[in-house]
Amino acid sequence: MIRYTSQHQLTLDLFKHPFEEELDPQNRWVKLASIVPWDSLAGIYSYKLNTDSGRLSVDARHVIAALIVKHMLGLDDRGTIEMVKENIYLQYFCGLRSFTTKKLFDPSLFVDIRNRLGGNEFEDFNRLVIEKSEQLKPHQARVKKDVSKAKNNDNDKEEDTPKNKGTLKVDATVADQEVTYPNDLKLLNTSRENLERICDILVDNLPGEVKPRLYRRKARSSYLNIAKKKRKSRKEINRGIKQQLQYIKRDLKAIANLSSKYKYVTPLEKRDVKLLGVIKQVYEQQKTMYETKTRSCQHRIINIFQPHVRPMVRGKDKNKTEFGAKINVSEVDGFCRIDKLSWEAYNEGGNLKQQVENFRHVYGRYPKLLLADQIYLNRDNRKYLKDKGIEVVGKALGRPPKEENVSAAHKYRKKKKAAKRNTVEGKFGQGKRGYGLNNIKARLPETSESWINSIFFVMNLMKLLSLLNSGKDIFVSIFKSLEKLIMEKYSHILSKIFAYNQIKIHLAA
Repeated sequence: MIRYTSQHQLTLDLFKHPFEEELDPQNRWVKLASIVPWDSLAGIYSYKLNTDSGRLSVDARHVIAALIVKHMLGLDDRGTIEMVKENIYLQYFCGLRSFTTKKLFDPSLFVDIRNRLGGNEFEDFNRLVIEKSEQLKPHQARVKKDVSKAKNNDNDKEEDTPKNKGTLKVDATVADQEVTYPNDLKLLNTSRENLERICDILVDNLPGEVKPRLYRRKARSSYLNIAKKKRKSRKEINRGIKQQLQYIKRDLKAIANLSSKYKYVTPLEKRDVKLLGVIKQVYEQQKTMYETKTRSCQHRIINIFQPHVRPMVRGKDKNKTEFGAKINVSEVDGFCRIDKLSWEAYNEGGNLKQQVENFRHVYGRYPKLLLADQIYLNRDNRKYLKDKGIEVVGKALGRPPKEENVSAAHKYRKKKKAAKRNTVEGKFGQGKRGYGLNNIKARLPETSESWINSIFFVMNLMKLLSLLNSGKDIFVSIFKSLEKLIMEKYSHILSKIFAYNQIKIHLAA
């Protein structure tokens, strides 16, 4: 069963609260509540829920609003519920009819919410926000076109196809996962400690079984002798890796012998069974790298508790290698959409065509200008963009032209156009510094992807709110300028009217 509060809730003046003063209608949460398309968002969220049976769900408006509050304020799950409980404006934003000191819902529900909302749902969320932004833009009617019809009628006349319009900016970044900084020696030591813990569980559930000799103290001591050194030579690290590999081999053999004594049911939990499989993969990868004297391998695991996380070599000055999901992002007029999210490294240039087609799917036309890094502008992509009539600002392939053949004005215009691409870099900075995009705290790949998509959704809502505020400011400025113009042009007439009124008042007195 589904429960939901419609967006046509009580007005702000009818919202009941125990305070004497009226609530501020210009509060950011009040203004944001008025522009969020709650009904459409609730329909997307409720799509996976059973409408006929089951327990009555938590109000969809409460769930979506709490998710927005969480990422806007950078709170954890428990902190979000407590903040809503304490703040009257947040309770109005969540759709409550009166102030209450009760919890909105249990904080553990956030885990189920992140499992329920994936990339497709947030893509629909962002599309609704973009459509709302198009309605708020003055004198800019969105080109409405049936995309499915456009695909089937590729050979139609040119006048049936909307003209290219807008600027598409694309770039890629890594959403850093919250994991301890990995190194091979630390990874092997953590694996060994967990194997010893699993071995103890197997022994404790076998009556009369003696613990196998695993040399735990010696293994711990050999690890600390190297880990505590400030400067470690490559020779010392290789020796430590060799020792830990030998201890892990012994542990795996002991666990295999103990497991064979359980005929039907293993005492290990599902989490430990999965962890044991991951540690075996880590052992094989580290053993292969040690024997071949290499520093990399395919699908390299850097954390046994989050085996989906991969090292992403980015070549940045601060961190040459980042650890997390790689995302390809499209930015148009300050609104961002994730076109691709992958835990494996990939060449972002191979996804450019899909990003352009996604722009056409949302806006009904191709962009007029594309701004991207040089990695996107390979020969195949340039040919595709030329066929679609999309202008590209970037370094041309082949031999560069002579300086005397290029005017200073042309260089300046090209530089100004290319500088517009910096806005997408600014969005990455906003996400990482303001909304925690560089510290994703979810553990599972599905919940981490939902976390990343939530951040971009909230950033788009903030852009929508700023667009609403700027629209009002523009209206006020236009009104003031119009008033000033009238005063300058008709000041002599207004002064005569004022003098006439003063004489009339004097005679009446």
